[in-house]
Amino acid sequence: MDNKAAPNKDNRLTPYQYVDIVTVIFTLVLVISNIASSAKIIDWGISIFNIPLSFDAGTLLFPISYIFGDILTEVYGFKRARRIIWIGFISLVFSALIFWLIRIMPGEATWQATVGQEAFDKVLGGMSHGGIVAASILGYLAGSFSNAIIMSLMKLLTKGKYLWMRTIGSTLVGELVDTSVFILVASLAGIFPWILFYSLVLSNYIFKVAVEVLMTPLTYKIVNFLKTKEAVDIFDDRKNLNPFAF
Repeated sequence: MDNKAAPNKDNRLTPYQYVDIVTVIFTLVLVISNIASSAKIIDWGISIFNIPLSFDAGTLLFPISYIFGDILTEVYGFKRARRIIWIGFISLVFSALIFWLIRIMPGEATWQATVGQEAFDKVLGGMSHGGIVAASILGYLAGSFSNAIIMSLMKLLTKGKYLWMRTIGSTLVGELVDTSVFILVASLAGIFPWILFYSLVLSNYIFKVAVEVLMTPLTYKIVNFLKTKEAVDIFDDRKNLNPFAF
């Protein structure tokens, strides 16, 4: 099932036909999943080793960002993926600032009587809360760059073969880093109760990895489509995997 397109080692930021669409989907998923994360915690109703499985609602959507992160790195290379990861970071910071501005602005009288500031703060206030913002951003950056770097290195090691191994292998590490950092920082900030720490980490990790595995056939289709249409298949230089650049 691996794509047979000729390797392209030209890793300049060349304009491409579909990269803007992938970028929009990637950033949109990030922002919406962060809003959902602060709004609700969902209970699966089952347990593993007496640990109840529960997860923040953003987990329903967030794994899609990793799928598109894999696609970006696989097709367009680490340099392009790194740029889009930082665009995602800017989007998260901007959305947090907007929700903070909304939260501090005075509410209209009818809205205050029917909804109220307290209800807003409980559901959406987390999007502007320093703890959840820090947890989201730190988890996102650590996990996304771990995922992209491992994806790039594995592509070199496998000489572009076994895409399924690269997408799942990088996700196993990236999602573990992301989930652990996010839940840890959010718990330290008092967003999530410590009693749910192991439950949230385990539930989030299992769900995110499961989504990646189940979506592998679709990932293959999108990767093959983009490589064919864009006539590109980047192999990165392992010496040029610095995440702190734009």
